[in-house]
Amino acid sequence: MTTKKVPVIIDTDPGVDDILAILLALASPELEILAYVVSFGNTDVHAAYENIYRLYQAVGRQIASYPEDKARFPNFSPEVPPVLALGPHGPLEGGRHHAQYFHGRDGLGDVSQSHPDLNVHSEDRSSIFCANLITTTKSAAEVVLELLQSRPKRSITYIALGPLTGLALLLREHGDVVRENIGRVVIMGGALDVPGNATPVAEFNIYADAHAANEVLSFDTPERGLPSDRVVLLPLDITSIHEFPFPFYVKHVDPTFESTRKPSVASTKSPLVHFSSSFFERTREVMIEFGKDAMELHDIVAIWCAIDNPPDPTEKGDNLPVMCPGWAVVKRKFAIERTGELTVGMMVIDRRDDPTAYAPGLNRAQVQSLLQQYHQPHGLLESIAVPAQVETEDFVRPDSGTISRTGIPCVVETPGPDVLLRLLANRVWGVDL
Repeated sequence: MTTKKVPVIIDTDPGVDDILAILLALASPELEILAYVVSFGNTDVHAAYENIYRLYQAVGRQIASYPEDKARFPNFSPEVPPVLALGPHGPLEGGRHHAQYFHGRDGLGDVSQSHPDLNVHSEDRSSIFCANLITTTKSAAEVVLELLQSRPKRSITYIALGPLTGLALLLREHGDVVRENIGRVVIMGGALDVPGNATPVAEFNIYADAHAANEVLSFDTPERGLPSDRVVLLPLDITSIHEFPFPFYVKHVDPTFESTRKPSVASTKSPLVHFSSSFFERTREVMIEFGKDAMELHDIVAIWCAIDNPPDPTEKGDNLPVMCPGWAVVKRKFAIERTGELTVGMMVIDRRDDPTAYAPGLNRAQVQSLLQQYHQPHGLLESIAVPAQVETEDFVRPDSGTISRTGIPCVVETPGPDVLLRLLANRVWGVDL
């Protein structure tokens, strides 16, 4: 793998885990952050935009108090700062859906009220943060397009941590340019073989704009979506097993951390620890209500994937993306439900090949059609409806060596939750384990 920095564009809706993911990106020398596209999602777009400033303010205070930590955040004050662009305010179609039940109204567990010292009060932000961020009045699509055209073809990784609205709009306006120039698109989103988190069947990022997700992930219509060999999807199936236990945080980072019942006190800890403890307080309470004293590292896994797996310009056609050792992808076929009363955002997979499915399983649609065609009698209790012609998966079977030829590459293996936990603790808080 190359040792050059991987140029990345981070499309984000901060968001507790988004902020933690961006902290990891700031602390990762493998990356060069070109831009942030801030979108609606976990909260409204303006609150999400504000959280980027909160994050940079906290890291700046940390470095001011502990100058030696500047080396730990190589992307905080780069030679060319990233562009901060305002992205979509809402989905392509339908109403807005936020995840404020988890992230709070401000996206960070309501720290704007519980910890007003973390708010960014200055109106002259462009000068205060000029070494860190370049603000712009250009649209997010303009910013991304200019970056894609300014760099070698297929060198940039686009990391989507929120709804796919911005990417869908970019493809609508400049699809050919994007497909020609983009190197890799790492997407955190979806739920294939596990329940959803926004609804019983849908993961939040896909649920928040199912129409956009459908356009971006249209592997069967190359003129619309992205080339499948340049997409890496990280669904809940793989991200949910990567957790950040709060007892671990108490043991190794902040021994005083508890919850909103015992708010963080800035004078008793470093600025960065105070910042993370503050937005973890409500998060911990919500997760305990869900039955675990840990948060899931969904967006952090996506950043980690981009760090370990830079684009490979030699990838062609229907090949699987080249991944470094410890990572594995499998192509999966699915359709995204966009209009269902209860199933919007669901990734619908044809499971009629499942051993538990009733005969004739995968081929039932064809069999029923043939029975109708040749006027053959049906069984007494057998449905006479012809099932939907959903494209079925040519799924990988370890015992057969079969590989999936079409579909979206989905991560099915990482180096492991412990590896990520150690990396995160070391890079963000300087904890050596």
